[in-house]
Amino acid sequence: MRAIVISATGGPEALTYTDHPDPEMNPGDVLIDVAAAGVNFIDVYHRMGRYPLSLPFVPGKEGAGTVAAVGEDVREFAVGDTVAWGNVIGSYASKVVVPASHLLAVPDGVTAESAAAIMLQGMTAHYLTHSTYEVKPGDDVLVHAAAGGMGLLLTQIAKLRGARVIATVSTEEKEKLARQAGADEVLRYSGFAEAVRELTGSGVHVVYDGVGATTFDESIASLRPRGMMALYGQASGPVPPIDPQILAQRGSLFLTRPTLDFYIATREELTGRAADLFGWVASGQLRVHISHRYPLAEAAQAHEDLEARRTTGKVLLIP
Repeated sequence: MRAIVISATGGPEALTYTDHPDPEMNPGDVLIDVAAAGVNFIDVYHRMGRYPLSLPFVPGKEGAGTVAAVGEDVREFAVGDTVAWGNVIGSYASKVVVPASHLLAVPDGVTAESAAAIMLQGMTAHYLTHSTYEVKPGDDVLVHAAAGGMGLLLTQIAKLRGARVIATVSTEEKEKLARQAGADEVLRYSGFAEAVRELTGSGVHVVYDGVGATTFDESIASLRPRGMMALYGQASGPVPPIDPQILAQRGSLFLTRPTLDFYIATREELTGRAADLFGWVASGQLRVHISHRYPLAEAAQAHEDLEARRTTGKVLLIP
């Protein structure tokens, strides 16, 4: 098969497009011909070695495609099924092996590309709004990087739950995308905490922050007493250590650093969140904005564009 292989961590040039042995199957596995693989910042962290993996490896943690073969213990899936997966390494390839327990059937009305685009970001947006902080009608919610793939999904799902969404973006073009997704107010990053206070009076109920170092302090300052700071990523770099006393001084705030693994810890959780997402996509309640599709061979360019913030919405690799 053809795949992207990382033999040494580093910049985008570490992503090498090459021939690679087909993945080996175990009895509970499914072999899939990949139709699309999602590109996410966690792939960048893996490439850089920030989240180390054993070298060499094929990056990529989400995708969708067609079942090519099933292991002898697999009963839920059959050859020809359209399926999707997340949190399984090795998706930047023409073929991938996924344990059946991690696999989801893609229903009619949802394309393989849309399914690939929501396996990490959609699942994350779901647990953030339904479990980490359960958004309620009338809540004020602050969403950073609202024109990115994650931000657009978070904005839409928060609106489905009845929130007023305050979004941050960096350009006028991105503001248009955030408003199309339903954002009620759109701010630039400079001085956003003061603007949030002016809009809300006492601050927001929750901040969904995947940016990290450059937004963290103002995100904390944007919260109302007993508000929730959900730091789910660090696109701008890790947040320095903080004194927990700050949380007391700001009004008994809550701070959490959630990750997807702990919110799809059971098959029931995984399929339940997927059912909501697929249902919303099929009905048109949730729009998946795929802004860039790159051939698999151009994975390095996809990473460059993602890191330089030249992309909006979701980025996919097409084998």
